[in-house]
Amino acid sequence: MTAIPEKYLDLFKKKAFASLATLMPDGRPQVTPVWVDWDGKHLIVNSAKGRQKDRNLRRDPRVALAIIDPENPYRYVEVRGKVVEITEQGADQHIDKMAKKYLDKDKYPYSQPGEVRVLYKVAPEKTHGM
Repeated sequence: MTAIPEKYLDLFKKKAFASLATLMPDGRPQVTPVWVDWDGKHLIVNSAKGRQKDRNLRRDPRVALAIIDPENPYRYVEVRGKVVEITEQGADQHIDKMAKKYLDKDKYPYSQPGEVRVLYKVAPEKTHGM
C-alpha cells in the first residue's frame, strides 16, 4: 500500500470532488462523481446499497479516483487501488460528516426512505499527481 503524497493532502480538506471509476461486469469502466474522505490510510467513499457503483465494487474491488483541486482544475491527484473493506457500520454518521464538508449542512439532506448507506475503504496502490 502507498500513501497519498503530502503535497496533495490538502485536497481532502477542500470541497474537492473525486471521479470514481469502477468496472462493469463486462469490463467497461463506469465513472461517478463522489465525495471523498481520507483517514490517513484509506480513501473513503460513501454510497447507497444497490447503486451501480455498489454492485460493481462488491464484484470487483479495483478502482481509480481522480481528485481535482476546486481552486485549480489543472492540479489533481490520481489514486489507483482496491476496496479493502465494505461496511454499513458508521456510514450514516459519515455521510452527515460529508454533508457538513460539502454542503455546510449538519445532516445529509438527500436520504431516501429505506436507503442503506455503505462505506468503501480504498487502499491506495499507486498515485500520480500534477
